[in-house]
Amino acid sequence: MRTGRFAPSPTGPLHFGSLVAALASWLDARAAGGRWLVRIEDLDPPREQPGAADDMLRTLERLGLYWDGGVIFQRERTTLYRKSLENLREFTYWCGCTRREVADSSLGLAADGAQIYPSTCRNGLPPGRPPRALRLKVSGSIDFIDRVQGPQRQNLERDVGDFVLLRADGQFAYQLAVVVDDAAQGVTDVVRGADLLDSTARQIFLQRLLELPTPRYLHMPAAVNAAGEKLSKQTGAQPLDLSQPARELRRALRFLGQRESTSLEEAVRNWNPALIPARRALAQVP
Repeated sequence: MRTGRFAPSPTGPLHFGSLVAALASWLDARAAGGRWLVRIEDLDPPREQPGAADDMLRTLERLGLYWDGGVIFQRERTTLYRKSLENLREFTYWCGCTRREVADSSLGLAADGAQIYPSTCRNGLPPGRPPRALRLKVSGSIDFIDRVQGPQRQNLERDVGDFVLLRADGQFAYQLAVVVDDAAQGVTDVVRGADLLDSTARQIFLQRLLELPTPRYLHMPAAVNAAGEKLSKQTGAQPLDLSQPARELRRALRFLGQRESTSLEEAVRNWNPALIPARRALAQVP
């Protein structure tokens, strides 16, 4: 059965960009007669806002985007992540570099803005240097077909470098947690913003190492503000106006190219991913 998911981080209220992601994944699953799951990605406590998760869930209900089954919280799944790390032991190593040191010695920026790690500690920690983060050794290129963005290729060694699975603060990294959870939940189709497109090769690489299935991917344009910044709490994105839920849904449908639908039921019948613009970012629909 087709299974999609929406996996927000509880850093604040849902805004237009999060609605676009939720709506697209909901429509993609429902149009195929499949399941739609909600997962709260709460592995970064300093960034979380108290009550944000509950507020997100109530907002989805207010918009009519109901999910199947129980809501999963990543903070309750650390045993699974630790087990996966054990299974990756032969492919990982401890790194003693600070963020500043990585920035100073970096080979440049990856497409998603992260520093490309130059493999400083791959052959062992320098003398007297304590371990900080656990990194995964990468190799080769990953090819995949995105349902909107088309054929993709990323050379992991050149474009990303060895990436972190366990952070210096003891928290599991997003790349590991999302791969483990998608497989555990039986997710067949990942629908999300194009700002995460550059993470996909890393996730496929992890899936292959862990012998997990690879879902299909669909990356839609990420909504941006007038300055070209992705909508987020950090860029001042405003919460959705829940006094007019139908208006907010129509705006999101137009953003996704689904202009003819006037209700969720009609949108499910009309859902056509081919109408989604194949661009990394678009201005927010007024």
